[in-house]
Amino acid sequence: MATVIEVRDLWFKYPGVDDWALRGVNFTLSSGELVAIIGQNGGGKTTLAKNLNGLLKPTKGVVLVDGLDTRSTPTREIVRRVGYVFQNPSHQIFESKVWEEVAYGPRNLGLPEDEVRNRVRWALSLVGLEGFEDHNPYDLDYSKMKLLTIASVLAMKPKVIVLDEPTTGQDHAGRHVLAKLVRQLNSEGFTIVVITHDMRFVAEVAKRVVLMADGRILLDGPTREVLYAVDVLRRAAIKPPQIVQLSLALREIGFPMNALTLAEATEEVARILRGTLK
Repeated sequence: MATVIEVRDLWFKYPGVDDWALRGVNFTLSSGELVAIIGQNGGGKTTLAKNLNGLLKPTKGVVLVDGLDTRSTPTREIVRRVGYVFQNPSHQIFESKVWEEVAYGPRNLGLPEDEVRNRVRWALSLVGLEGFEDHNPYDLDYSKMKLLTIASVLAMKPKVIVLDEPTTGQDHAGRHVLAKLVRQLNSEGFTIVVITHDMRFVAEVAKRVVLMADGRILLDGPTREVLYAVDVLRRAAIKPPQIVQLSLALREIGFPMNALTLAEATEEVARILRGTLK
């Protein structure tokens, strides 16, 4: 797979702050990946994500997006390639109609109006907001507002979509919709980066997990491998998903469990019981 983002020895410090927010981060993102970046508040995950799309520029080190150095490339060129969905929808939404909100990005790219209309229809359909085109975004419930912010980024068709804490404020139904949407977008070719504290969501959707603490990457690997590295997770003050905790407890009494999700745990328990009853 082709590399879409390459981070080399990235250091970042916010103006007026003595401590480094990022310390020597190295990270590569390939086309088609679905990656979760996890860690406690202040660990550096959102700062890293904002360096990936040019919202922040490296203090030291290099970030390359499609081979373009974010330090010298205009932010608008990086944003065309890496779309960022903010944690709080109100930080992103500013138009008075859903249609206009989604159309803003494509228009800002200078696309013909026919193409803008096609992209708006496509994006709203993909997130399930057809029929809401004339609504004021702030009349939508929180879950739909979140979907609207995703549609607004989708309409620009970036190669990479960064979702910052997508499940914050979501009920069970909202989480389910988002998980299904993230998997669908990834299956359609979008490269996805999810910034989240939601370990259950990570277990359900991510194929790779990056664990951060104190501005550094502690672990980077397949989801199952990272979420079962409990000693390292503990150092970063991260609890693994409940299903992982259950699986580890069952291992202690002799049951060979390795589940990430409830569906996997159900299958594994059924397999163990079938073997026991034979």
